[in-house]
Amino acid sequence: MAVRIKSQWHNDDSARSLEEIGGAIAFNGWKLAVDKAITLHGEHFIYDSDQQRMDVIAEYLIYQAQIVDRIASDMLNDEERQTLITALVLKMADHMADNATELLTSEDPRSDFIQRFNQRAGEYAELGFTDEGPSYPFMRHLGFEIQQVMGESQENRWVIDQVMDKDGPETYKQLKRITRNLFM
Repeated sequence: MAVRIKSQWHNDDSARSLEEIGGAIAFNGWKLAVDKAITLHGEHFIYDSDQQRMDVIAEYLIYQAQIVDRIASDMLNDEERQTLITALVLKMADHMADNATELLTSEDPRSDFIQRFNQRAGEYAELGFTDEGPSYPFMRHLGFEIQQVMGESQENRWVIDQVMDKDGPETYKQLKRITRNLFM
């Protein structure tokens, strides 16, 4: 399924704050994460619950935040990068909360997402990222986390391959383009 991405500003003359850029990346990232969750379903992987689907979306969002952080390290100083990533993650958490409140029993999906992000950030920090993108262990970590969420039933046994070979690389390519375009 093709996702409509908005990676350019309507008014090119205006300067954008890092918070605005982070919000725009989060908006597009949400759309990408939902698309990848739908793609998994379309490839006949089975979700047992709405919670499971939201957890998969959360893993894709965290993966994207890690990618943006790595891309931003080439364009921004440490303080600017921290501002951008904080705005990005908080906006992603808002998207999770807005969409999860009606579906899930969690009392605070925003805090749950931020806590999960903080845990995963330490895990992803140990994994390589080059000019060509995420390393094999970086992709494998995304696939592993999604497989943990979905379980290792007969239907979901190969979800890690789908994520590592197709969905993860596609998400990286789209997010790289989005991030670079929004900074121009």
